[in-house]
Parts: sequence; C-alpha cells; structure tokens
Amino acid sequence: MTTEPGQPFFKRSRSVVSRVIGGKTLIVPVRGKVGNLASIYSFSGTGSLIWELLETPRALTELAGSVQREYGVRQEQAQSDVSQFVAEMFSAGLVEVCPGIAMIAAESNGQVEWETAGSR
Repeated sequence: MTTEPGQPFFKRSRSVVSRVIGGKTLIVPVRGKVGNLASIYSFSGTGSLIWELLETPRALTELAGSVQREYGVRQEQAQSDVSQFVAEMFSAGLVEVCPGIAMIAAESNGQVEWETAGSR
C-alpha cells in the first residue's frame, strides 16, 4: 500500500505517556508535568498495534495496510476502521498531525493539500 502525496502523517502526542501492562496499552495525558489519571485510555489488539506504529510518523494508508496484514481484513474495512480510530485519538489529543512531513510529500508532487484526521 503506497502513501498518497499530501496525505497527513500522524504520530503520538508529546503530551501523553504510555505503557504496556498485561497486554494492554495504557495512555495517560500529561498536563503541567502531571499525569491526568482521570483520563486514562486503554487499548488492546488493533488499537495497541496502531499505537505501537505511531511511535514514528505514519500515514493512514500505512496504518491501514499494517492492520490489513495483521488481521486479514479487507482493505476498505481496514481503511475505514483506522481512519475512525485515528480521528478519535486526534480529537482526544492522543495523536497529532506532522505537517512538515505531509507538506514534503505534497510538494514532491507539485501541489499542496492539507487534510485533518476528521476529513476522511
């Protein structure tokens, strides 16, 4: 699966800490150097895979390809599920867009496109 020019890349937010405990990924937002224990997020399975991949910037198509290969789902289903999950993480502040990477990809094709996680 290839990355389309101009497609946004996402990565983990710098405002969270995460740990894998008992096979689950736990994510805690950090505000003012203090963990917000009232807002702990827990992922397992597909969510943990996506979170692991987002250690480095990734495009939605790349994430969907990994989910498709790992779980043997159809491409359309993987793209839909990944887009929705990343949009929810984006809304919660767990991931952020890497505009510099998206801009480089768009400029290599001679055009500039900006998208947000919720636009898919």
